[in-house]
Amino acid sequence: MPIEPGSPPVPLRTGEELRLSPMPDNWQRALAVVAHPDDLEYGAAAAIAEWTAAGREITYLLATRGEAGIDGIAPEKCAALREAEQRAGAALVGVDTVEFLDHPDGVIEGGTALRRDLAAAIRRHRPELLITLNHHDTWGGVQWNTPDHRVVGRAVLDAAGDAGNRWIFPELKDEQGLAPWTGVRWVAVAGSPYPTHAAEVGPGIERAVASLAAHEAYIKGLVGTEQDPAAYARTFIEQMLRMGGERYRGRPATLFQVFPR
Repeated sequence: MPIEPGSPPVPLRTGEELRLSPMPDNWQRALAVVAHPDDLEYGAAAAIAEWTAAGREITYLLATRGEAGIDGIAPEKCAALREAEQRAGAALVGVDTVEFLDHPDGVIEGGTALRRDLAAAIRRHRPELLITLNHHDTWGGVQWNTPDHRVVGRAVLDAAGDAGNRWIFPELKDEQGLAPWTGVRWVAVAGSPYPTHAAEVGPGIERAVASLAAHEAYIKGLVGTEQDPAAYARTFIEQMLRMGGERYRGRPATLFQVFPR
């Protein structure tokens, strides 16, 4: 979750504005890799809904099951609940495959073990586009980012190269039969303070709102039981996409920092 409870989306950049390009569209397969259930629902899911509707294949990979994400629910119960909410939210934007790596929520360790897991997933799914969440220190220079977001986002950027190098993690081929994959062409970082590209969204907005609202237990744990999760989701998503559109062409948009490969 990128913001404090009840706060509006923060500006993505202060100072001089950058010219944004449209997101690349000459791809068929994407792998979206984030730390927690709900990370993709806070904005990226609107673009994902549009892409799956156009016939593109997108898989979700979660480093954790978000078991430390709800204060009032013990981790062993929370993990199953948040997994179910993530699968439901993914289905609402046309994503059928959701995988979990079971790294520990809140204390994901950066390093070769995480990179190996991500490289294996990239080799297995063979995406052209990788999608992840803000790996920078802050959200818009306003709020400090969490360790899990920073660690996983950076590991995704590293694993894009690891997946294509046969001399890095050779056991993936020798023991698992996962040949190197050099087909990743871009890594797109949602929520970055330094966006370079935008994906205009229209019909995907309603599906994105429903996708975030599917995280009902998480939202109630975050903002309280008095607030309707669907109303919360609509307010957040519509405001964030409107802010993105103001940076682009005046129409709702999800912004990404894209690293070509």
